[in-house]
Amino acid sequence: MSNAKAPAKAPAVLLQYQQDWIKDTSPVKVCEKSRRVGLSWAEAADAALTGSAERGAGGDDTWYIGYNQDMAKEFIRDVGDWAKHFQLAAGEMEEEVFKDEDKDILTFVIKFASGYRVTALSSRPSNLRGKQGRVVIDEAAFHDDLQGLIKAAMALLMWGGKVRIISTHDGDGNPFNELVLDCRAKKVPYSLHRIEFKAAIAQGLFQRICLSTGKPWSPEAEAEWVAGIYAFYGDHAAEELDVIPSSGRGAYLTRAQIEACMAKGIPVLRLSLPDGFSLLADHLRQAEVSDWCQENLLPLLQDLNPRHSHYFGEDFARSGDLTVIWPLAETEHLQLITPFVVELRNVPFEQQKQILFYVLDRLPRFMAGAMDARGNGQYLAEVTMQKYGQDRIAQVMLSTEWYRENMPPFKAAIEDKTLTLPDDADVLADLRTIRMDKGVAKVPDNARVRGSDGKDRHGDSAVALAMANYAVHNMEPTTIEFESLGVTRAGYGLNDYLGQA
Repeated sequence: MSNAKAPAKAPAVLLQYQQDWIKDTSPVKVCEKSRRVGLSWAEAADAALTGSAERGAGGDDTWYIGYNQDMAKEFIRDVGDWAKHFQLAAGEMEEEVFKDEDKDILTFVIKFASGYRVTALSSRPSNLRGKQGRVVIDEAAFHDDLQGLIKAAMALLMWGGKVRIISTHDGDGNPFNELVLDCRAKKVPYSLHRIEFKAAIAQGLFQRICLSTGKPWSPEAEAEWVAGIYAFYGDHAAEELDVIPSSGRGAYLTRAQIEACMAKGIPVLRLSLPDGFSLLADHLRQAEVSDWCQENLLPLLQDLNPRHSHYFGEDFARSGDLTVIWPLAETEHLQLITPFVVELRNVPFEQQKQILFYVLDRLPRFMAGAMDARGNGQYLAEVTMQKYGQDRIAQVMLSTEWYRENMPPFKAAIEDKTLTLPDDADVLADLRTIRMDKGVAKVPDNARVRGSDGKDRHGDSAVALAMANYAVHNMEPTTIEFESLGVTRAGYGLNDYLGQA
């Protein structure tokens, strides 16, 4: 056969980039890739070889997680084909029912004579609980809870397991792209691979396709085929084939936009209480929290500018997530400055009220606030409204409509740099959880990030800040003059305040 009809040298069964992937034995490896390059197929070969080996030779189970059932079936079939190619002792694909909490999940599995198996699971993080072995997360960018899935997968490393994360891109704000950027920045010790479509072609992808389909190869046929693939993907070719994540999707706010609003020296006060704290007598809980307020909050409140109007936003949680209280000071130039932020974890209802009222009683020129009134948060929002007035406290039932109306002006405040934020990694991560969902920017219900304390966050500070911005621009309270026994809300003596006015 002439060179015009067939490649001068038939490519190996696995192309070079596929071999490089399999040879990489790092505990965790990540691949950003083009479509149609066969990396999942190569991973199936690795799963077959690993499943057939004895423990001393590196044998292990593989847990494959695609984002739909068709991917699961295809991967297990590929494992079976590789087992036959390598003449490995393995059974046929079987279906099994897997118990996941209260649900029966259909799974697909191939078992090897070694005793190991390759199993395709659904993408719920809880599916990996109690497992050992290798985890393959395929098309990671398209899983609903990638961060939760990766967190669950990483637990297998403790027992000598390995994690493989493979995907095409789905926007520059997608958690998968953020993972890739963290790999490049050496923030995480993971091995990173990149496979572009044209590089795969150069390494023999189309030649391999011709051999598999029995079609003649020629440079002209290859060029025509490549052009057809690019034409098929059209405007999406850069992302789907050239491994360039598209902009304008995924995260609502870019890292650069948020960091441009951050300033050093703005404190984020974090109070996390043990489970047994709620069992203490009332007077002990009040005394403990009163001491915390005087030690941590009072110096900051006394330092506030009495000429500035003050607002706040609050996102409520009792357990699991955080309650965040976010004050904003409006300057003479309409700049909104964050004086401090308060984050509360596992704080009883009454102590949350105690801390909130401590802050609001001491904010100079306190104008208005917006509070999360969903679920258990309704109580705190209601009693705060009763104390400070319905024209001052908005009890917000967060909804798609609220997000639709209020997130665009919030984003504009970030873009225009009229908001000054604390330079804090957790705040940055929270703001980055805001996503576009059916044309509306919101914090998704399943959004979870790991905080600096090692515990989960749910975009809590992002919601509190959006609430505070809403209070500034939507509440029109009637100004109330200070009336106190010699001490203003800012902690200044009344004469001191009048002297500075």
